[in-house]
Amino acid sequence: MPSPQSPLPRVAVASLMQETNTFAPTPTTLDTFRSYYVLRGDELETGYGDARVEVPAMLATLRDAEIAPVPLLAAYAAASGTVTRATFDALVGEMEERLGAAGPVDGLLLALHGALVVEDQPDGDGEIIARMRALLPDGVPIGVSLDLHGHITPLMLQPDTFHVGYRNYPHTDMYETGARTAALLANTLAGRRRPVMALAKCPVIVPAVNGRTTDGPFSPVAEAGRRAEAEGRVLHASVFPVQPWIDVPDLGFAALVCADGDVAAAEAVARELADETFARRDSFTFDLVPLREAVATGLASPGMTLVSDTGDAPTGGAAADSPAVLRALLEGGAAAHDRPSLLTLCDPPAAAAAHAAGQGAELTFRLGHAVSRGTPVEVRARVLSLSDGRYVMRDQGAQGLAIEMGPTAVLGIDAIRVAVRSRASMEWDTGIYTSQGLDPAGAALVFVKSPSHFRVAFGPLAARVLLADTPGPTRADVRQLPYAQVTRPLHPLDPL
Repeated sequence: MPSPQSPLPRVAVASLMQETNTFAPTPTTLDTFRSYYVLRGDELETGYGDARVEVPAMLATLRDAEIAPVPLLAAYAAASGTVTRATFDALVGEMEERLGAAGPVDGLLLALHGALVVEDQPDGDGEIIARMRALLPDGVPIGVSLDLHGHITPLMLQPDTFHVGYRNYPHTDMYETGARTAALLANTLAGRRRPVMALAKCPVIVPAVNGRTTDGPFSPVAEAGRRAEAEGRVLHASVFPVQPWIDVPDLGFAALVCADGDVAAAEAVARELADETFARRDSFTFDLVPLREAVATGLASPGMTLVSDTGDAPTGGAAADSPAVLRALLEGGAAAHDRPSLLTLCDPPAAAAAHAAGQGAELTFRLGHAVSRGTPVEVRARVLSLSDGRYVMRDQGAQGLAIEMGPTAVLGIDAIRVAVRSRASMEWDTGIYTSQGLDPAGAALVFVKSPSHFRVAFGPLAARVLLADTPGPTRADVRQLPYAQVTRPLHPLDPL
């Protein structure tokens, strides 16, 4: 601890987070980031509100350790298409300028995702780390927090840089990961830790629907990492089943392990985790239910049937505008059922038309494919409710995060309820329905555009959970995606 006469250590804090989907139809621009948030300087202190995510945890942990945070820049865009070079350079360039203007710092914390792809750079996160490293003197440590779905590369392993990944999928430890990263940096500055890193990979994509750390075939790999930590072999053993919807070289599972001064220990644990994943590769297969069968099951069964619309997940980069589920519900007779069926759709023109017509109006809508290519579904629907689309997430995960869906309308097609919003947003939280006056527990069918995280909030309400085989850039069966840049062979695309 510094003496009363000495200044506190200073640690810069910055964040640039976007999970790219190279199969998504639209590029990510500066306006995309601005539509979510770009926070500068002291805005990092208040701009997150009560959200339990990485940057607030980093700031709080530094203060608890009597270290002065130096907030630089925090920018976020939801999962979407490839980031333009001009956008990337504008944000990273400002981060560089702010770091230079901050004067000497004793360390740097970066909250990144790990799967940011720039149009001319498949490893945007690696470039961020390398550019920050080049501005700091040798020996000044950098701590990086990463999403468990990061695409990990050797470029990220810069000198005097350590990494800590989320432990949990579904993601319920974002705040805790930020705190663990900041705590390790504090211990490094105090001389109590000497973090060193090791990376091991294997050519396996762990599908998002089967990459949970809580249960399922991938959980033993995550548990092996936790055991290595508990046994004191390493400080942090982070496993990355990888974001499967990016078409880049060297895609695949990664184990990124941090040890206290012992590179050999880190390398041994990293290789064990990669070998374990490769050995289990065939267990990651899964069964998808045809969409029409999922609808039929829900309409014929007691209780609520929860269905994952895996192909149109906005947290994976889809536009959330596919009308495939609506079409299947109409064809399956859901409109005439005695209990409602709930689904969402991102369709700004339809939401605007509903707001212009007013609550109670009955209109003909062409729903779906407002952004992506395809044929909309024409329906006659009544405007049941209207809202500004704002709610705060309360279920486990990113509690406290304010969600902005934009002007939103609930459309009724007899027993079908469509929550039509103007902006794609994560479907992790029951608030996406309850904020619009819809009760998931009382429905026959509830659809969520999410591969796995939906289980945390919606799962306890459901009598059964089905994974539907739906189209889109986040489809669960990655063998149906048009990969061209990945390094082959790669499981499950190829036999290994």
